[in-house]
Amino acid sequence: MDWTLEVVVVPVSEIDRAVDFYHDKLGFDLDHRTTNEHMDVAQLTPRGSGCSIVVGSLPSQRGMKPGSLHGVQLVVADAAAARQELVDRGVMCSEVTVFDERDGGTFFGFTDPDGNTWAVQQIKARADKPLIPHDARGRFGAE
Repeated sequence: MDWTLEVVVVPVSEIDRAVDFYHDKLGFDLDHRTTNEHMDVAQLTPRGSGCSIVVGSLPSQRGMKPGSLHGVQLVVADAAAARQELVDRGVMCSEVTVFDERDGGTFFGFTDPDGNTWAVQQIKARADKPLIPHDARGRFGAE
C-alpha cells in the first residue's frame, strides 16, 4: 500500500499575506483559492513537488497557532542557486551551511511572515533524477 503525503497545513494569521508570500515570494503555484460562507482557503504547491501546502480558515488550521510549524523541509538540487533566487525575490534567508560534505548535508532556511520555519536541503541528485518526472520541455508530471 502506498502512503503519499500530499498536503501540509501551514497555520497563518492572514491568508492574503500568506498567499502573497508563498506565491509571489517563494514561487509556489496557486492551485486554488476557495472562499465561501464555510471557508477561506488556498492550496499552493512548490514547482516539482507532489505535496502542497494549505493556508486558511478550516477547523484544522484554526486549531494551530500561526507560526507554530517548524522544520518543514524543501529539497533542491542547488542550495546556493535556490537561496539566491529567494533573496532576489526579497526573502530573508540564512546562509548556506554544509553540515556534511556528502549529498544531503547542505542546508539553508527561511521564515514566513507568521514565523513558520522552513529548511531547504540540497540533494544534487534531484537535478538528474527528480522525484516527479518531467517531459522534454521541462514540465513536471503528465499533461
